Amino acid sequence: MRRLIHIPIQSGLNYATVSRIQESLVAQFLEAKRRGKDYPVPEPHVITAEFPPVYTCGRREIGKVSCGQQEYLRANGRAEFVEAMRGGQTTFHGPGQLVAYPIIDLKTHRISPRDYVCVLEKSLIATCARYGIKAMTTEHTGVWTTPDDKIAAIGVHMRRHITSHGIGLNVNTDLWWFDRIVACGLEGKRATSFEKEGVKGKSVEEAVKKG
Repeated sequence: MRRLIHIPIQSGLNYATVSRIQESLVAQFLEAKRRGKDYPVPEPHVITAEFPPVYTCGRREIGKVSCGQQEYLRANGRAEFVEAMRGGQTTFHGPGQLVAYPIIDLKTHRISPRDYVCVLEKSLIATCARYGIKAMTTEHTGVWTTPDDKIAAIGVHMRRHITSHGIGLNVNTDLWWFDRIVACGLEGKRATSFEKEGVKGKSVEEAVKKG
């Protein structure tokens, strides 16, 4: 695979703005497919970001989250609520969490969707290992430190083999935000972070550089 062009987003830029950047890149790939094999294929990209507090629901929940629940999630104006086209159910993004969105044509690189998710999982496990955190996969999507403690969420979307959305890795996230939801629809599971696992004083910027 060609090296991904990294687009680091300034901390604090909101979810909707970053989504527009992501969609513009996806549109370039789709336009290349529409024009045929003689049209130059865009370079693969990865966007990294650290959002202000925002709850997002996956495409299966679009239109199904009640107005009352949305108002609750907004926490008196402290967070946003956004419907997203990724897979998965409701989750949280916010300060202290590294979000990464690869935009890649899987068909060009002969990667199956399942293999792509495996690549994301292995990359997250390797990043955790660099900080001395033993992480793993389970029967549930994402990366975990125990069968009940999720340190990273994975939610992707694909159109004509073009990927969007991606991962959220908790570095020093305030886990209170996750306590307010059934994260990713999994009862009895908890969110964890580098900080909760005993790795203190790390920033999202550092995780990007070492990831």
